[in-house]
Amino acid sequence: MKLDRLLGILTVLLQKEKVTAPYLARKFEVSRRTINRDIEDICKAGIPLVTMQGANGGITIAEGYKIDKNLFTYEELENIIIGLNGIKSVTKSVNVEQLIDKFSVKNESVNSIKDNIIIDLASFYKGSLSEKISLLKDAIRTKYKVTFRYFGANGDSIRQIEPYYITFKWSSWYVLGYCLVRNDFRLFKLNRMAELNIINETYVPREIPVEKEDLDNYFLDNINVTVLFDESVKYRLVDAYGVDSFITQKDGRLLFQSNFTNKQFLIDWLFSFADKVEVVEPQELKEEITKIAKNIIYLYEKT
Repeated sequence: MKLDRLLGILTVLLQKEKVTAPYLARKFEVSRRTINRDIEDICKAGIPLVTMQGANGGITIAEGYKIDKNLFTYEELENIIIGLNGIKSVTKSVNVEQLIDKFSVKNESVNSIKDNIIIDLASFYKGSLSEKISLLKDAIRTKYKVTFRYFGANGDSIRQIEPYYITFKWSSWYVLGYCLVRNDFRLFKLNRMAELNIINETYVPREIPVEKEDLDNYFLDNINVTVLFDESVKYRLVDAYGVDSFITQKDGRLLFQSNFTNKQFLIDWLFSFADKVEVVEPQELKEEITKIAKNIIYLYEKT
């Protein structure tokens, strides 16, 4: 958040040339002391800011100093544009495209990145996903609570949370928030949310415990598995876990060993291989998969 604020202050100074510390404090919803520290940090970064006292005083960029793309190396610009392209895939804001153009103008080598590198962070539900991300961003910025219907493994329920941040992890989008139904921090998958709305009720941000900030801690099944895959699905193992994730056996099958923190994900993943996979251990997992397989057979035999 501090980096966003520093960039925001620079943007304001480029647009208005001179502003006061109280104005910046109100705009970014922080104290004047925080703004003063931000000004010091910007100066330390090599951008000279001048503070003038009096009736016509304020903060301005030193005369004759210009901020342009030359402050960035080609590699830095490349990374910025790649990141912005990824954001563009899940947002409807035209500001992202305009920002990409600002970095790319008069630089054909950088401009070509827009055409040669394509990032799509959206799912099949791109329209609703973009709307959810936009709404949650607004709620986080303004510190408003949100409510939604959530479809989980134990059924759907109405939830109300204090949203803290949005993250893209495990190939999906999530929001971390304090759930007022469970009275604890929870991680919610955006694609499983419906009827999402901001409610007219603000919240005072809570301190997030260190263990809650580690998203891997939200899945704690901790299952060590040994599995044999048919050689025909080798490409999927390479795609998901790399070329060194398995050992080829004498019969051609692939021995795969790994640790999973989400049992339901593991079971769903294994079933996606149909008859091209055999669980070696643990025994409890073999028994659970056998039970599910028998239920599937029964379902089709009775029709």
